[in-house]
Amino acid sequence: MRGVERRAKYLLFRFDTGTAIVHLGMSGSLRVLQHGTPPLPHDHWDMQLEGGALLRFHDPRRFGSLIWTDTDPRRHPLLVKLAPEPLDPDFDGEYLFRRTRKRAVAIKQLIMNSQLVVGVGNIYASEALFRAQLSPRRAAGRLTRAQCAALVDAIRAVLGEAIRVGGTTLRDYVNADGIPGYFRQRLFVYERAGEPCRICGTPIKQSVQGARATYWCPRCQRG
Repeated sequence: MRGVERRAKYLLFRFDTGTAIVHLGMSGSLRVLQHGTPPLPHDHWDMQLEGGALLRFHDPRRFGSLIWTDTDPRRHPLLVKLAPEPLDPDFDGEYLFRRTRKRAVAIKQLIMNSQLVVGVGNIYASEALFRAQLSPRRAAGRLTRAQCAALVDAIRAVLGEAIRVGGTTLRDYVNADGIPGYFRQRLFVYERAGEPCRICGTPIKQSVQGARATYWCPRCQRG
């Protein structure tokens, strides 16, 4: 193996002969085990490593995948249309402002679109919009340059904090060492419907956008 990279939700395992494109799905995980370790239920494939260890894929819900390509993986149909990463310099306020012009779609749905920016899931979209003081239902095309810049800053801040504390464990997520993520303790709005806003005390509201739950504070997020 020459190296491991990530693009959006895909892991790229690069070899001399090609690349394995791996998606963990909703509940998949990878574990490094000793050769000969018996498989457990929902263990689906092994990748043999040098030195006798193996990389094993565990996926109870079977939404994960492994795809092999012997060409440039970034030109693969799964990856070629993906937008910038949220922590990359290419994703800035000016980029978001340009991409939102004349767009009537709600801003929360747009920032979760992987053709605009990758890696902003439902939890972090709700939290970033709260920090930027923007309503999740606001039409994307109505955002000003200043609001776009504030939203980009909020997305980066939320993701940065979540990474530092190991992500967000709501139900069964753990990292490779079996440790849950602690960002849930820092959530301002997500899954807090009816609870008082941590800033102003107004009850948090919940609705559905694009078949996903949305949470916001009607007082703090008037923008």
